[in-house]
Amino acid sequence: MDEFAAHFGEVPDPRARNARHDFLEVIFVALAASLCGAEDCTDMALFADAKLVALRQVVKLEHGPPSHDTFSRVFRRIAPDRFEAAFAKFTAAFVGALKGVVAIDGKALRGAYERGRKATPLHLVNVWAAEAKMVIGQRLAPGRNEVLGAQQALALLRLDGCIVTTDALHCRADTAQAILETGADYALALKANQPTLLARAQALIETAEADEAVSGPVKAHDRLEARTAVVVAAHGLDFPGLAAVARVETRRSAADGEPEPAIVRWFLLSTVLTAERMLDVARTHWTIENQLHWVLDVALDEDAARSRKDNAPQNLALIRKLALNLLRQNPDKGSIKGKIKRAGWDDSFLFALLRHMR
Repeated sequence: MDEFAAHFGEVPDPRARNARHDFLEVIFVALAASLCGAEDCTDMALFADAKLVALRQVVKLEHGPPSHDTFSRVFRRIAPDRFEAAFAKFTAAFVGALKGVVAIDGKALRGAYERGRKATPLHLVNVWAAEAKMVIGQRLAPGRNEVLGAQQALALLRLDGCIVTTDALHCRADTAQAILETGADYALALKANQPTLLARAQALIETAEADEAVSGPVKAHDRLEARTAVVVAAHGLDFPGLAAVARVETRRSAADGEPEPAIVRWFLLSTVLTAERMLDVARTHWTIENQLHWVLDVALDEDAARSRKDNAPQNLALIRKLALNLLRQNPDKGSIKGKIKRAGWDDSFLFALLRHMR
């Protein structure tokens, strides 16, 4: 609890000074409830009431279990930028020195929409440390502007020695500069939204001496897949920190041997990777989809979350990510969903998860 309080204690309590329940205790109980599968403020209040005796082993809760209204009031009013900054610092202390791929991608909270505006749910930018398997940052995409959200998220982080990967939306000079300022290198996907850069990168790879590596074919999902990467040192391209360009080609064939059209992807790199390492970096980027976004929706029911008032969707999304980090770091074998159920059934396992915050 001390490590938790040291970082989240920097977040201002948005309530009046005479609020009955301690601010950090409310946040802590919400996290514990999320570890046990709570999906909204009503669930958190039910959890607090059912687990009051156990929770008092860690927090005082002098005025009893917080109500639904208390949880709702707190999460609707917390300033998300301060909450996300505290999360970034807490995670940095928790995980230690990062290395490897750090992926950035946007995700919509599909249930967080006002009635009559279903087509415009809240849109968040997530920062995922692939090797550590932890979320290390979150930021709202203002006006669904994912580029600005990513740059604001990067401003909260130090990523010395990492390689930041993004999709082609973020292949921009200002985002590249923001990544370099974190101490990281970048591997930015390059598509036709940057036609001049793409044409020059293609010409460079076709004419220069290149490092090449091949992976596969391997069988997966009832098909064979082979990948080829080519990396060439870059010269004469006006882009911040650019050191190399890369091409990754994927060839797939169905179980019956029928080949699919080849998929070719292009990248701008701020460091000259080996072709073999480029294959690994390109593939690792997609763990943000299948190890973060998919798990948030399937194990933590994020897409079904209907909190939508004020800052609640953004702040509760951060609580879910904090819970997922703790679940992931627990060394016991088993699925995330299984750990959530076990935490709800077994207080000793729940407190073992919470002790990982030290």
